[in-house]
Amino acid sequence: MILHEIETAGRSQMERLQLERLQHVASVVYEKVPFYREQFERRGIKPEDINSLSDLKMLPLTIKKDLRDHYPFGLFAVEREEMVRVHASSGTSGKPTVVGYTQNDIEMWGGIVARAIAMAGGKPGDVLHNAYGYGLFTGGLGLHYGSEKLGMITVPVSGGNMSRQITLLEDFKPSIICGTPSYVLNLAESMEAQGKDPASLSVKYGIFGAEPWSDSMRKTLERKMDIKACDIYGLSEVIGPGVAMECHEARDGLHIAEDHFLVEVINPDTFETLPEGEVGELVFTSLTKEAFPIIRYRTGDIASIQYGTCSCGRTTVKMSRVKGRVDDMLIIRGVNVFPSEMEHFLLQINELAPHYQVHLKKKGALDLVELQVEVTEECFNGVSNDLHHDRLNELERKVKSLMKDRCYVSMDIKVRAPREIPRSEGKAIRIVDLRGEAMLQ
Repeated sequence: MILHEIETAGRSQMERLQLERLQHVASVVYEKVPFYREQFERRGIKPEDINSLSDLKMLPLTIKKDLRDHYPFGLFAVEREEMVRVHASSGTSGKPTVVGYTQNDIEMWGGIVARAIAMAGGKPGDVLHNAYGYGLFTGGLGLHYGSEKLGMITVPVSGGNMSRQITLLEDFKPSIICGTPSYVLNLAESMEAQGKDPASLSVKYGIFGAEPWSDSMRKTLERKMDIKACDIYGLSEVIGPGVAMECHEARDGLHIAEDHFLVEVINPDTFETLPEGEVGELVFTSLTKEAFPIIRYRTGDIASIQYGTCSCGRTTVKMSRVKGRVDDMLIIRGVNVFPSEMEHFLLQINELAPHYQVHLKKKGALDLVELQVEVTEECFNGVSNDLHHDRLNELERKVKSLMKDRCYVSMDIKVRAPREIPRSEGKAIRIVDLRGEAMLQ
């Protein structure tokens, strides 16, 4: 279901709208945000110098540190009386990044999320089970307002309390479930542990995001729950969920709401803008936000973009699924690898459950990498105690060989029993950095 005619607009129409809005937002930040005025003047440019979309590259890049340096409200473009809400990141690596919204921002956000939910199969009158966390995290309220805007019956269950989640899924009979893929997988496994079949639920579509996840994870979720799993993309610094969304018809890239967000892909080392199809770091400029407009924000997410008409009929530019994050990329003996790449191949081993962690350790001056994987219940219970040790050793060798052959890295492997790898109620914790602890002996 296509909600807005802009989703099928021609390229020239879209670019005219984008340029008009880019010129406006450049004027706003120059006038109302001292940080951006200083950045513009340092580069010797003014808003009136922007005469085409190609002039975007003249504008300054914004990074997360800029938000933290102006914590909490230093980058806002409106007076406090005009704001109705703030959201913030967790702040696990320093001060949280704080973003604000006017009432118009909230309305606009709800509209683009409604478009996103409709892409994934949502319809007015259907039930949406929202297992994203509510609060300062944008996921829960972002999907909530979009669902209501679309006219769906919204169940604001949030995360946690697995038994309640299962009861509501069985009794309310939703057509869509929303959450992080790792959490919804945990939910499906909890049903199986109770002797229930998650594929028997009424759910037809899943809207999953907030963490990188592989096509293998998609297939696992779809098989277990008998659904179509769609990827949603967003980040609080740009607005929250809804920046881009997979359509359930094609599921081969995420349609960007490019009437509201202008996308670039850059080389993260040289900052050079990359052409269509090349993989690099996503950069977004907000075109319609009032409280917290942002210029050329470096997301840290690695992907590519592609233009053209989708089989669903939409013409909006599509981004590939996020391959990983610049700061999550591991360099193991000179080889670059993302955890999501490991996940893709790990899920092809039938004896392994779709849960893993990469532990980074230090021994002397050397960095050590240990990949922890988890066996399935069937594998664990399918052999006698006498054979467990040999079976685990065989699995370790198999995983080690797979990582060497497919990801071109050699690392230590530790096979763990079912449910020994910690589960998360939000984003999955894939990398555990223990290098700051005492040196290994």
